[in-house]
Amino acid sequence: MTNFIPIFPLNIVVFPGEKLNLHIFEPRYKQLIRECFDLKKVFGIPAIVDNEIMELGTTVEILSIEKEYDTGEMDIKTEAQQVFRILEHVKTLPDKLYSGAIVTYPDNVREGIASKMKKVLQEVHQFHQLLQVEKDYKKKEEEMTCYDVGHHVGLSTKQEYELLTLLREDQRQEYLQRHLKQSIPMLTELKNLKERIQLNGHFRKLSTEGF
Repeated sequence: MTNFIPIFPLNIVVFPGEKLNLHIFEPRYKQLIRECFDLKKVFGIPAIVDNEIMELGTTVEILSIEKEYDTGEMDIKTEAQQVFRILEHVKTLPDKLYSGAIVTYPDNVREGIASKMKKVLQEVHQFHQLLQVEKDYKKKEEEMTCYDVGHHVGLSTKQEYELLTLLREDQRQEYLQRHLKQSIPMLTELKNLKERIQLNGHFRKLSTEGF
């Protein structure tokens, strides 16, 4: 399916299912949000990586306008829907301040390998323990996908975009596993280094027995 959507490029990657709160202040996007909200239409957020609008992005539904300011600025709540691919960027639209794009929606396999996802989540928990952070995903583990943890495993914006380009959940699982297998040993070594530094200057009982 091919259609036209307004677009709101941002230097972030938005994953399907993600809840995103935005403060809208630019005139062109105030117009875009108002029109999409009144007409109950989605808009697209293509990622900006290295100052370039990427080919893939995610459609977003406006759930609510939480606050409107005297200036016309808005606080909005949104939910991301599906991945799209830009076929043509339409920079100028009649009577519009914002731009748009002709897009298509590639097939996206959302179900992966349950045993592999369980392993991914175990590694995510280990990653968070090493960082001493806690995350509440408000979802049962058996319902979680790579999109749910994509922002919480230390990926750069470029890496998050690479994850978005993978249109099979088993491929996304493999991508996150490779990343975590590289990151966890590094964090473990940093933790050990921190502990060694903290020991410096303390009384230590050392043994040379057997030498």
